[in-house]
Amino acid sequence: MVAWQAGVLDTWAYDEHGRRTAEAELRLRTDERRLLIRRLLVRRYPDGRTAEFDMHCPRTAVDLSCDGTARISHQPEGMRGASLEAEVAVAEEDLWTARPSFDDRPALAVVDALPDWVAERLLPGASGWRREPSRLLGSIDFDRFFRPGTRVPGLTVLDPVGCGSVRVPSGVLAVACPQSWDEEPTITVAVPPGTYAVKAAMVEVENGEYGTYDEVAVVRLEIRDAPVAAWEMALGPGHDTLRLRAGEAFGFGTDGATGAFGDAGVWQDLRDLLERANWQGSPEAGRLAGSAAGMHLDGGDLGADLAVFCTSGDGVYPVWVGRSAAGEVVCVDVQTAFELNLDA
Repeated sequence: MVAWQAGVLDTWAYDEHGRRTAEAELRLRTDERRLLIRRLLVRRYPDGRTAEFDMHCPRTAVDLSCDGTARISHQPEGMRGASLEAEVAVAEEDLWTARPSFDDRPALAVVDALPDWVAERLLPGASGWRREPSRLLGSIDFDRFFRPGTRVPGLTVLDPVGCGSVRVPSGVLAVACPQSWDEEPTITVAVPPGTYAVKAAMVEVENGEYGTYDEVAVVRLEIRDAPVAAWEMALGPGHDTLRLRAGEAFGFGTDGATGAFGDAGVWQDLRDLLERANWQGSPEAGRLAGSAAGMHLDGGDLGADLAVFCTSGDGVYPVWVGRSAAGEVVCVDVQTAFELNLDA
């Protein structure tokens, strides 16, 4: 992808199976003759059957700066495993590559592999690494916001409120903005086909300026009755946690301050039904009922339903999957109030 006026050249490499194996971000410097190798991301597929972007594949990302430093992030066990991090000094000649002519882009040295100075750092026994938890895993214990009486700085947890149930016959749950015109939801979670309860975690917020008020902090779809051993970020197609900078997360986007739980197999049908149900006097209006989190849509003959919840504004909202020690999905949670510090 070339946009010289913006100073951008991004490249991708694919293997014989059509899987993306490497990505490079290069940026044109002011002299317009050389490119800063700003970022590299390389994936290693163990065999020809492994799917593209499989979260178990080893991967390595390198972020470089024109001041001669680089941060290497290496996930030898894939996204679920810990990340090995190192900061290193980089030789001047390793930061840059020549600007290619129109027909010379295949000659770029960064399109198909990590440079030697990075590969040498990945050899067994190399020093200078620190181990960090997987970027896929979350730090917030959402369970405590469903335990009445729990105290969090600035918050008191109240009784959770039921918001109906959602049928997910296909076994693929979609979490997305129901007002988005995207053809398919980005974030989906595989769950056993069934009917699941929706709950809103209510908190009392202590605000020095406005006094106290009640707020929905988290919405949850309960899949099974089991303790959560780990919280895992739900990912969409092509999402890779090594793309994330500090404080960033993948999620679903909304321009209408809403999200929803629904069956991915009939997502567009549910969206269309919701739109008709919102029309005043429409025959479908009776299928729509209010809830503590937002609204609940009875999908009727679709065999699936839609639980719509309000968010605290537009933006991107991560979806967190609570998994048991055996890796089974226990619940799917979304923090709806971004202004609340739930990680305190």
